[in-house]
Amino acid sequence: MSSWTRWHGPATARLWGFCWLVMGFWRSALACPTSCKCSASRIWCSDPSPGIMAFPRLEANSADLENITEIYIANQKRLEIINEDDVEAYVGLKNLTIVDSGLKFVAHKAFLKNTNLQHINFTRNKLTSLSRKHFRHLDLSELILVGNPFTCSCDIMWIKTLQETKSSPETQDLYCLNESSKNIPLANLQIPNCGLPSANLAAPNLTVEEGKSVTLSCSVAGDPVPNLYWDVGNLVSKHMNETSHTQGSLRITNISSDDSGKQISCVAENLVGEDQDSVNLTVHFAPTITFLESPTSDHHWCIPFTVKGNPKPALQWFYNGAILNESKYICTKIHVTNHTEYHGCLQLDNPTHMNNGDYKLVAKNEYGKDEKQISAHFMGWPGIDDGTNPNYPDVIYEDYGTAANDIGDTTNRSNNIPSTDVADNTGREHLSVYAVVVIASVVGFCLLVMLFLLKLARHSKFGMKELNNKQANKPCGTICGRWLFRL
Repeated sequence: MSSWTRWHGPATARLWGFCWLVMGFWRSALACPTSCKCSASRIWCSDPSPGIMAFPRLEANSADLENITEIYIANQKRLEIINEDDVEAYVGLKNLTIVDSGLKFVAHKAFLKNTNLQHINFTRNKLTSLSRKHFRHLDLSELILVGNPFTCSCDIMWIKTLQETKSSPETQDLYCLNESSKNIPLANLQIPNCGLPSANLAAPNLTVEEGKSVTLSCSVAGDPVPNLYWDVGNLVSKHMNETSHTQGSLRITNISSDDSGKQISCVAENLVGEDQDSVNLTVHFAPTITFLESPTSDHHWCIPFTVKGNPKPALQWFYNGAILNESKYICTKIHVTNHTEYHGCLQLDNPTHMNNGDYKLVAKNEYGKDEKQISAHFMGWPGIDDGTNPNYPDVIYEDYGTAANDIGDTTNRSNNIPSTDVADNTGREHLSVYAVVVIASVVGFCLLVMLFLLKLARHSKFGMKELNNKQANKPCGTICGRWLFRL
């Protein structure tokens, strides 16, 4: 028992914890390159001796690769190149710093997979040229290039343009060496035939009917001669493009209604920068009722629906086959509009059995129409529990305060359908009828009693005398009088 306690007590637990800690540091030391230090989210290499000759890489199977957000390298004179596959494993990288080192070349696709990069600092390296293609897909908030011996050429004019167009008031003192090896401020650099390109999109009327086709044409210009490409985003419709030098065309066929509102851009790009010209695609199509369900109850009763259509469809409700006359008690509410899609409900205030029936929604525009119908049961007839009132789910539709008839005019005064206020008046009339029936029944009962007593009096003098007695007549007369008084 004592041996068990000795090997399984708190001291042993601390010993095992210390061993795991040592093993963790040992694994990190194995994964981390020489002259570097590594943590779960950071790699920093600042020791010049022995230094590193290649970009630091962790072991390929290391779990820390995706968690690295910062790489700091300094005083590494033998580090000259960043290859295409050096940085791709660090997909979570946000900050990259290489300062006071020997960096001379960066591959064009070195940062292709590092879309989270925000800060790059290449201060005091050996860069003589740097292409904007390295960074075109990145949303950088900072790019520091001070202290590099750039060669004055069109290849670095994009840096000058970037300095002139960025919103930050702080500018970098950047220089380049001309043919005479003289330092020229980059802000004063002038290179002949080296400027931003331009793009011109010659678009027809981009209001197109669903299922049709359209062709866009674009021309680009600039020196150096720019490349032309199309940016169609997430276009659903089938499309293909043709490009010849500075001219290009994009043909879109069998256009889908899902592409209405999408932006299409023609882009011109050269060494200095890029330009683009864009148009918005508008697709017209017939309405479709994509959703119509049975009534739900919250503050009001609501028959929910969703309608798609462009141009904006007009909505019309029918009740039991007749045009529904909307009012302040029954009206259409549109809660949410999403470009060509409308979400709303037919709102009813305190509906009764008089509002039970079939409700049909018709959506119409110049390209066609759609209709759907549902049956609504709000309550049974008074005094009758027919068991047909379904247990509707309690789905809440918020009232956004939208005015009635947001889509078209759905009110028609030609046919009066019972609204909820009319139903209330009808209910009160039924109560009055019930009261009259009860009173008439009591009066009839009194008359029957009197007739029965008169019949007995004909067969007996004693009965006749008793009938003439006022006290005998008083109970029936009193009962009848009281009920007649209540009438």
